[in-house]
Amino acid sequence: MAVAKPIRAVALASIFLVIYLVFQLFHRPLPLQGPRVVYSGMKTDPNLEETHEPAPAGQLWRPDDYAADNPNSPRINATILSLVRNEELDGMIQSMKDLERTWNHKFNYPWTFFNDLPFTDEFKQRTRAETKAQCNYELIPKEHWAVPSWINDDLFRESAKMLEEQDIQYGNLASYHQMCRWNSGLFYHHPALQDVRYYWRVEPKVHFFCDVDYDVFRYMQDHNKTYGFTINLYDDPKSIPTLWPETLKFIEAHPEYVKDATVSARAWLEDQEMRPEHNEKANGYSTCHFWSNFEIADMQFWRSRAYEDYFNHLDRAGGFFYERWGDAPVHSIALGLFEDASRIHWYAFSLQFTGPDQSAGTFANDWRVFSLWCRFRDIGYQHIPYFNCPNSVKCHGCSKGLFTDGEDFLFKEDCRPNWFKFVGMG
Repeated sequence: MAVAKPIRAVALASIFLVIYLVFQLFHRPLPLQGPRVVYSGMKTDPNLEETHEPAPAGQLWRPDDYAADNPNSPRINATILSLVRNEELDGMIQSMKDLERTWNHKFNYPWTFFNDLPFTDEFKQRTRAETKAQCNYELIPKEHWAVPSWINDDLFRESAKMLEEQDIQYGNLASYHQMCRWNSGLFYHHPALQDVRYYWRVEPKVHFFCDVDYDVFRYMQDHNKTYGFTINLYDDPKSIPTLWPETLKFIEAHPEYVKDATVSARAWLEDQEMRPEHNEKANGYSTCHFWSNFEIADMQFWRSRAYEDYFNHLDRAGGFFYERWGDAPVHSIALGLFEDASRIHWYAFSLQFTGPDQSAGTFANDWRVFSLWCRFRDIGYQHIPYFNCPNSVKCHGCSKGLFTDGEDFLFKEDCRPNWFKFVGMG
């Protein structure tokens, strides 16, 4: 029996309505469409632009003659570095599988694992099975890991309790404070790294998504880069209220270490426009920092007199234990003050900004004008809950432009726009 036209129309409308409601329920917009569009001034996320290698092919070291057993390989003094516990073995294996698959099976740089306790035979056997490269298993000296003698135990316990009451993540764990201190200023003093210059930090339970077909360490060396990052975030200001005031005390005593503002990233550190409440609670620090669970760096910077004096000043101030100063803000502040910003490298890009005057590449309110085109966006990375996802045919399992797959409030934690605003894309 034929159905009347009005009934057919209602039925079709109902179907379309159901499809629309389902779409609205399950569809998640691209990260770019979140709160940071208005917040940051970015017209488009640079990771949505097509990705290429960071330099012309003739300027990159390809995986020729990099066999693990080749003593004359082009490998330089560099290592993949991991601070990891025995009980994190499964997560470490996951990270190794990803980095070996995407990069290191071609270049065979050694893995160096650090622990404050001896590694088990199982840890050694399973990690060696994941790579043809050399694996080194190192014990952290007790004097590098122990709480230093000038820290008051009673005050430390009371401070840890206060951090817990403020919901500061890991603030009540002594081992976390010890880890942050070691990563900030002690790891590069380990005898196993005495002759090593560059390192790529890798933590358990991270992912790498993109095939990288050139020697990243050689790129850092050939292009005079000090530090490479993928993710740039805001920190919790409640965890570092005196870090910036102590930094100001230090640079007042040592102005000779501070780079001129025209070449440094100091404005990125002191910005108070994008998240003024952070600057206020951190007493003058924007809290922007490089998320250091991924970092590729030149240890000559950490071993410099400027950084060593800075770390020792902070160490004596006690904030690694009385507060929760992390290696990420400590590294970032030092780089922002004591290093030329052109030597700090973001592993991802090619971007257009639109300022208030709607002209690409120009900014109102004294935003710095910079070159918009760079080439080093090819390392896809995830550490829960954040991503660096380039748009490249070499990337798999990572949605281009994705910043987080978590809750919407996480979008405002992205500090890359601040970096682009004050420093650029180099």
